[in-house]
Amino acid sequence: MANSLLKINITNELDVVLAYRRAMQLSEKTGMAQANQTKFATAVSEICRNVVEHVGNGTIQFSIVEENGHNYLEAKISDRGRGIGNLDQIYDRGRYGSNPLGRGMGIVNSRKLVDFFEIKTEHEQGTAVTLRKRIPTQSPIVTKSLKEIWLQEFNDEEGISPYEEIKKQNMQQLELLEKLRLRNLEAEQQLQEIRRLNLQLQQSNLEIQTLSEERERRNKELQKANEDLDAFAHTVSHDLRSPLQNIGGILNFLENSLHNGNTEDAASLLPMLREQTSKMDKLITGILAYSLAGHHSLHRQIVPVHDVLHKVLDSLYIPQSFKVTLPDDLPTLYTQEIYLYQIFSNLLGNAIKYHDRPDEALIEVTCSRQADVVLFAVQDNGPGIATEDQDQIFGKYEALGHNLTRPDSSGLGLAIVKRILEEKHGDVWVESTGRGTRFVFSWPASEVVTEPEEAE
Repeated sequence: MANSLLKINITNELDVVLAYRRAMQLSEKTGMAQANQTKFATAVSEICRNVVEHVGNGTIQFSIVEENGHNYLEAKISDRGRGIGNLDQIYDRGRYGSNPLGRGMGIVNSRKLVDFFEIKTEHEQGTAVTLRKRIPTQSPIVTKSLKEIWLQEFNDEEGISPYEEIKKQNMQQLELLEKLRLRNLEAEQQLQEIRRLNLQLQQSNLEIQTLSEERERRNKELQKANEDLDAFAHTVSHDLRSPLQNIGGILNFLENSLHNGNTEDAASLLPMLREQTSKMDKLITGILAYSLAGHHSLHRQIVPVHDVLHKVLDSLYIPQSFKVTLPDDLPTLYTQEIYLYQIFSNLLGNAIKYHDRPDEALIEVTCSRQADVVLFAVQDNGPGIATEDQDQIFGKYEALGHNLTRPDSSGLGLAIVKRILEEKHGDVWVESTGRGTRFVFSWPASEVVTEPEEAE
């Protein structure tokens, strides 16, 4: 018989943080040891994160269940996704220890942390994961009144997550924007009335109209800045705070395990610790590069594209079996060198990183001149990109080939490329049918230097 405690909707990474917090609190209130609290909460966090990353939304139900004379704290995470079709393969990878940082290892690692683990999944019918941790026999009986006290404590808490505060601020900003919009409409009506009644004030009215248009432009810029701020807040809250919280939990468990001399349990969490730290490092680097891509004040200089490509290739790890060819007739540009470096670094780095046949790898850079633009292309003979994925890969946090768990990918590389080219009024697109991928981007021909003296 299950004694339900509370239910949480899981729709984003901030809800994952809340689920982790509630798992820690409930395991503490039911009398579990510190190490078991950390194990249970970490397992809950891993499964909830899978729901957000692979389905988008779901629920988690916390309950007290009795089985074979023992009480357990249970967390049941459910979604309505497409189901897990390769569950046996995931379990085999965990059994033989292959690919400890690969996709599906969250399931394998969570399974090790709890006393009971069960997955029920059906194609196109969703998935339900049940996690249980045994409650000590000396723990208090969870009565209806005790449960109400716990729930009241949760409701009275402050500072659990920045989500509510961010949401509140966004609502206030939207209300302010709506008020400004209504005031703009009122101002426009007043301007029209003034023009009709007094032609002598036409010049003044034109100035007011100009100010109104400037205000509308600034309102749009403010709205876009708020959207960027919201996205950044979600990034910080999830991709920085959540890994940090997991690292803290893992370190607590490691400390207890080492203190008790249980090195086997401690060693089992090392791959998870490496994954979290690597993820944070790549994310921070990617965010800094993405921010830099929007700067307007970067210094321009004479830049031979050939030299930039050699700098990029020198900075990348290229296996000896790879063959990289460059054209001889690359132009010289009067532009921001860091922009070209970042674009070629991301495109060439992806071509190397995601190639599935290194022994026969061929990467080619080409260049052609059109009327108003210069077209650069980076082409490889790798696995290619599916047609249905080609419109998504330039978005933030989208990784090539669905390889979303790679610790060496921040998911920001192609978004940086696109943002730089938007800054330069250029474009970027991908061409891939079957094997091989060709990334093409346009650069303004007005920056081509025929003789260095002309740019001086």
